[in-house]
Amino acid sequence: MPSLLTLGNLSLGVISIVLAFNNNTGMATLLVFVAILLDGADGWAARKLHVQSEFGKVLDSLSDMITFGAAPAFILYEAAFHELSPALGLGITILFPVCGALRLARFNVENGIKQYFVGLPIPTAGGLLALLSFFKDDIPVIVLLAASLLLSLLMISSIRYPGFRNFHPSRRTIWVVLLILLILSGGGFLFEKQLYELLFAPLFLYVAYGFMTYMVHGFSDNRKNK
Repeated sequence: MPSLLTLGNLSLGVISIVLAFNNNTGMATLLVFVAILLDGADGWAARKLHVQSEFGKVLDSLSDMITFGAAPAFILYEAAFHELSPALGLGITILFPVCGALRLARFNVENGIKQYFVGLPIPTAGGLLALLSFFKDDIPVIVLLAASLLLSLLMISSIRYPGFRNFHPSRRTIWVVLLILLILSGGGFLFEKQLYELLFAPLFLYVAYGFMTYMVHGFSDNRKNK
């Protein structure tokens, strides 16, 4: 079952790329967020069923690379970067999945289970990058380029982000997640703008929290060393 959820994640990533290629970046973005839920569900299912394995870990990383690395980069490229010079548009687009691959590789070789993530997790970075495509008419392209660059660098940074590895959802929580999947699917058609604005806020706050915490700790350490 966990591997089926992981393959579902991968499948949504591929479909998202196809939709973006056909200028349906809104639905492509929605599928990235459905995949985020599946990405969380496969890890939970593996722990619950005691079937964690190296095979599942590698398969999960490969799926994440497509769904949260390649797909969001392609979505934003189609939405905002395709008219830029190839050196700039393609360069920034390629950098994101490259940094995502480095982030996943580092995660796979980490020893032990930590209570935090080192570097911005790729599902968060990918979800936020895909969401930026929705605001392409409201945000200058130079800001979108800077945001893509920042998210890429945050993934390979040493900044610590809160982890949820001790989160053990109940059966009721699983049903709530399934309900959220249905709401996301329907909301994407009926209330597209409101839905994406709602999704943007928690992701942005998560990214900002890690960055600001890092800055505060760095400032405190510098004061202590003086």
